[in-house]
Amino acid sequence: MALTDREARQAKPKDKDYKLADSRGLHLFVRTTGTRSWRMKYRFGGKEKVLTIGPYPEVGLANAREQCEEARRQLRENVDPSVAKKKARAAAIANTENTFEQVARRWHAYQLDHWSKAHAETVIESMERDLFGPIGNIPVTEVDPPLVLSVLRPVERRGAVETAHRLRQRMSAVFVRAISEGICRDDPAATVAGALKPISKKSKQPAIMDLPELRDLLRKVEGSKAEPITKLASRMIALTAVRPAVIRGAVWSEFEGIDWLDPEGDASLAQWRIPADRMKLERDQKFDKRNEHIVPLPFQAVAVLHTARRLTGRSPLVFPSVRHALKPMSENAIGYMYNRAGYHGRHVPHGWRASFSTIMNERAERAQRPSDRAVIDLMLAHIPAGTSGSEGAYNRAAYMARRRELAVEWADLLLSEASEPNQLINADAR
Repeated sequence: MALTDREARQAKPKDKDYKLADSRGLHLFVRTTGTRSWRMKYRFGGKEKVLTIGPYPEVGLANAREQCEEARRQLRENVDPSVAKKKARAAAIANTENTFEQVARRWHAYQLDHWSKAHAETVIESMERDLFGPIGNIPVTEVDPPLVLSVLRPVERRGAVETAHRLRQRMSAVFVRAISEGICRDDPAATVAGALKPISKKSKQPAIMDLPELRDLLRKVEGSKAEPITKLASRMIALTAVRPAVIRGAVWSEFEGIDWLDPEGDASLAQWRIPADRMKLERDQKFDKRNEHIVPLPFQAVAVLHTARRLTGRSPLVFPSVRHALKPMSENAIGYMYNRAGYHGRHVPHGWRASFSTIMNERAERAQRPSDRAVIDLMLAHIPAGTSGSEGAYNRAAYMARRRELAVEWADLLLSEASEPNQLINADAR
């Protein structure tokens, strides 16, 4: 007769271990210690074997019978249920050791020798910001296309369509890594590529080309409620027209010709020497020191640095994250500040490069100085098409006197109505 739940509950330990039979090989095994567990006796490959199903009462009689039936189904399919259970247990353990974040960090660590430091930081920060929160703790084998899409849609909704596409590519690379390790079989990120919003073919990023409007922009964002270090980074990018990633990764050791003990000291030779590996270059060019970029600094930029040093001088980074002094400022910090000030779709941090180029080239044309066009290109780290590597390296250090004059001219034009940078860190300015 089949075992009842009452009989299982009332089973008491005896002098010897014993069994209470149910049916189809299922029985309750009672030890002398009083512990009880469900087991199933079966034959596989001509040998008698025992499958341990689970402890009682954690596993009830009905559940034990269901697992017994599943084991019988496996036997009919010529699968040993004990081996299948061990494999399932191993897979469960592997899942806890192979979450999406764990695999992603292994993939990222492997790439470090192939990437510049700045790019490596950008990649991991984007994943920490947008991916690890929602799916970081999920086993990589359980991430499917709908889940991938669910973490990319919020990125699209905030207007960062290109970022969503880059994140999908990075997720895909993580799944390829997992496939190569034998952890999973499919790349769900590849499946959703066509479901994302297409990247706009518009090549130019929003930028204001009118000096009075640019001055007004600076006045509004610098008077808004934002972190002082974000405002200082915004002014620095406006003055130097370097790419936003270069600003975010700036370290104090890159600046030369500045007397840090005297804010009023001579800054006529101040310059920013940006290493090649932080510039937008082909990978092989990033390891050639000749491709470093030198930015002559007007005194207004030096004043920004002196003010920033009061806030972040103990960090190696000039413009670190507000929350993590050893991590760069978020790639969206300045852009979000512009959006909050009413410049969404009108001007982005990268737009300062177009503003500088357009306005200064127009002034050069009016002054009949056609040679300034090449100098302005050099200031933006543009190497003319068809230029060899050695010529490009030479040009990066060329015309320094004129480049400094143009940097001073631009700073004077842009900040003619601006407040001193130290006012940006006052409490009322926040």
